[in-house]
Amino acid sequence: MPDSTRTRIIAVANQKGGVGKTTTAINLGAALAETGQCVLILDFDPQGNASTGFGIERHDRTYTTYDLILEQTPLAEAVVETGVQNLSIVPATMDLSSADIELGINENRAFMLKDALTAADTEAFTFILIDCPPSLNLLTINAMVAADAVLIPLQAEFFALEGLSQLMLTIRKVRQTANPTLRIEGVVLTMYDRRNNLSCQVEDDARETLGELVYQTRIPRNVRLSEAPSYAMPALQYDTMSSGSIAYRVLAKEVLARRLQAA
Repeated sequence: MPDSTRTRIIAVANQKGGVGKTTTAINLGAALAETGQCVLILDFDPQGNASTGFGIERHDRTYTTYDLILEQTPLAEAVVETGVQNLSIVPATMDLSSADIELGINENRAFMLKDALTAADTEAFTFILIDCPPSLNLLTINAMVAADAVLIPLQAEFFALEGLSQLMLTIRKVRQTANPTLRIEGVVLTMYDRRNNLSCQVEDDARETLGELVYQTRIPRNVRLSEAPSYAMPALQYDTMSSGSIAYRVLAKEVLARRLQAA
């Protein structure tokens, strides 16, 4: 039986860019931290947007996720505190963009992150959220191999479900070859506009196709979610009562409920 006290590792993934992966990693992480959970975010995107979103300056990113997986830097040395209580991050820089090539020549290429986390003391963290790059490359594969589950942000726009098939296929292949216990944590609708018929249609299609995998919570289109990173803080700090902040708090409750169900 799964242990409900064990660190839960969730890869936030979708190969499509601009669907709210980093926004979800930052604000879901902050919402979970508000409830007293100890959360670590791994910035696994070479753009380093999650790191920037917490105000981690480039010169303060002494050790990064690149060092964690390719230089065997201990996790504890790479962790950086954010301005959010109970929330830490391992930052990223553009160095990570070369990791795909370097991983490609390594026989253990799909297991580098898993090995790094297995070797580390992660018991202090309730959740580890991995902010994946917008592609199904070796970085994303590493995240899925290391993870217990995949959380999929799904933009409530045309063609959203069509792009999901390749991601589902990748998850299935990872299950078959490297991580048989990997599951889908859930699908969260992002950039949702209840006034827009298309958003409603995408939701209906998603729920018909994916059923209970789709969270009840929908993340609305909200300017505060877009503005917050420029102020180097999650929306939950930037405007605590904005519709986006409230939605991520509700999503955090669903994630916690599913954690208990998985146990």
